[in-house]
Amino acid sequence: MALTRMNFFSIPQILQLYETLGSATEIYENRNDIDEILPEATPKFREAIKHWDEPLRRAEQEMEYDEKHNIRILCFNDDDYPQRLRECPDAPLVLFYTGTADINNHRVINIVGTRKVTMYGQDMVRRFISELKDYCPDVLIISGLAYGVDIHAHRNALEYGFETVGVLAHGLDDLYPTHHKDTANEMVRHGGLITEYFTSTNADKMNFVRRNRIVAGLSDACILIESAAKGGGLITAEIAQSYNRDVFAFPGRSGDYYSEGCNNMIRDNRAGLINNAMDFVKAMHWDDQSRLMKARKEGIERSLFPELSEEEEAIVRCLEKNNDLQLNILSVQSGIAMYRITSLLFQMEMKGIVKPLAGGMIHLLK
Repeated sequence: MALTRMNFFSIPQILQLYETLGSATEIYENRNDIDEILPEATPKFREAIKHWDEPLRRAEQEMEYDEKHNIRILCFNDDDYPQRLRECPDAPLVLFYTGTADINNHRVINIVGTRKVTMYGQDMVRRFISELKDYCPDVLIISGLAYGVDIHAHRNALEYGFETVGVLAHGLDDLYPTHHKDTANEMVRHGGLITEYFTSTNADKMNFVRRNRIVAGLSDACILIESAAKGGGLITAEIAQSYNRDVFAFPGRSGDYYSEGCNNMIRDNRAGLINNAMDFVKAMHWDDQSRLMKARKEGIERSLFPELSEEEEAIVRCLEKNNDLQLNILSVQSGIAMYRITSLLFQMEMKGIVKPLAGGMIHLLK
């Protein structure tokens, strides 16, 4: 936490040093030898990393507040830290989280767009989420709790029984905009709120831009619903693309101001065109959900000699060593990215090789 307070150097540099030494504690203990550990570090960086008094004092204050208000502190090396986000080159070292949702849920999407959403955009959000309920009822929906598309995504997610998490551009001691307080309170009970910012952090403009990378990094896919040629939703979609996430956009009528960004991304092959939830589910190859639900009802017949791919064999080997692993831990141990392993596990469940347990655990059937 103290290390994140030294934010006058870039996050990628912090991560490079962190990954080299293995922990913030090691950085602290080697603070006078940074030039040897990271030769490319600037003199300003080397000098700054020696002074921890104020950051440590502020970190202690934050810990006291968080413990009192049941806020979870997720550090980069923790098992509960978002696995998808950990793969990103500018992931925050610390996140503050309050809520009930598993942010390492096996399927996570974000829905973003303009703050000045039209009736068309509102209808697209509602229809997409209501249809998604039929195909993938256990998806976690992420957005930024802002005006427009964000708040409609959260509210429709709650209405249709999805868990939903809002990524904030300030600390968890405040809420902006205040008009969304009731929705935020419901999200804490059926989802959550997450941020990289300490308490007493103002909702400055730059914080919203930085926040967008977390929205993108937490998710398997980004859904863009209405955007002008420039805007926060478009930034999130572009960041998601840079993280090798799938990006989709709803098209709008030619000439409509708040569809220009979506149409441009589709035109430039930077986003897949979708008209409904089924388009999205098929593009993500998540349509195995309906087949799986049917198989569960009819009873899955286990193949005596199932043919396994190399990735499936890697999953089996991990579970043979330690059965009943959480999804994020299985992803790390098998070396298979979260967005990929979820699809593999559904195929393996269809073959009668594994089954999901409560708490996000995966069990190998022997």
